[in-house]
Amino acid sequence: MAKYKIAWLPGDGVGNDVMEAAKIVLDKIKLDAEYIHGDIGWEFWKTEANPLPDRTIDLLKNTDCALFGAITSLPKEEAENDLIPELKGKGHIYSSPIVRLRQEFNLRTNLRPCKAYKGNPLNYKDDIDIVVFRENTEDLYVGIEFHPLPDEVRDVVKKHNKKMARFDNTSGNDIAVSLRVNTRNGCRNIITDAFEYAKKFGRKSVTVVEKPNVIRETSGLMIRTAREVAKNYPDIELWETNIDAMCMWLVKNPQDYSVLATSNMFGDIVSDLCAQLVGGLGFAASGNIGDNYAVFEPTHGSAPKYAGQYKVNPMAMLLTTKMMLDWLEESEKAEALELAISNVIAEGKVRTYDMGGSNTTLEIAEAVTEKL
Repeated sequence: MAKYKIAWLPGDGVGNDVMEAAKIVLDKIKLDAEYIHGDIGWEFWKTEANPLPDRTIDLLKNTDCALFGAITSLPKEEAENDLIPELKGKGHIYSSPIVRLRQEFNLRTNLRPCKAYKGNPLNYKDDIDIVVFRENTEDLYVGIEFHPLPDEVRDVVKKHNKKMARFDNTSGNDIAVSLRVNTRNGCRNIITDAFEYAKKFGRKSVTVVEKPNVIRETSGLMIRTAREVAKNYPDIELWETNIDAMCMWLVKNPQDYSVLATSNMFGDIVSDLCAQLVGGLGFAASGNIGDNYAVFEPTHGSAPKYAGQYKVNPMAMLLTTKMMLDWLEESEKAEALELAISNVIAEGKVRTYDMGGSNTTLEIAEAVTEKL
């Protein structure tokens, strides 16, 4: 019997291509694992009106962790139009399967390392090493939304906050509302995770990225909680910054920052900016981590126009695989894989199109295996 059971979720588009690259590397390092395919993605939305079938949820419950490729997501109307005829007009509403996975398994921490590897021609600067901790189950992504706005919801909001009165003359059909829901526990968890990481790896600061001067209650709760948590880590500085200023400072002085902690949507935004500083989404790995389960995925999309062409950069997927190995406490294999990846990047002999080369997804994977 294999030591690990890993759910294998290629998903859509180039997710299949980069997962194939990951399998080449995993076979080379001889991870003692059974890889169990799970159904997820746009094809299952179109044919079942469910991009994450219940059978896949059941499958994940019997595995140690999951490796995930990429997903296609479209807005409400486009998603409805893509359903097979017999499912149209039945009230089905598309929701992101990766968001559901995060909530279903309480994968409360989204960890996104953004490291500039030497020799990468796409690096903004060569000495960037930032880790983003993004709260993963709350905030605007909880999916509590209204359109049109029901009168009873409007009345309740107006009762408790008179600022709603300015919309009295606007029809509910012309108002869309999304609720930003942050809890003290959610804030405490993500801030604590960030400080624990900083403590473990000798990082000197944690920067909390929010907007409490405008979004006073939800961002305010995050900042107030961060100040309380920081008291437990006297050797690590707590820095506070607004999301807009953070984007500016990351472009100006990215080397000043080490660990960032923030809420779900701001984390989504700032982690993509950090990714671009170190080469773009082709180098952006992530882990969705809970107390007992984790799903690892590159942060790029499914890029349907490139599907099956083996054109895209698999480094994000390979770095994601490295994160999975770390989580499984296969430290030697993780270190060997990262060293092989960094050596391939530094040599610059094998590169995909985004790096100015002409090699394929699988040729990159083969080059990495040669360094292992």
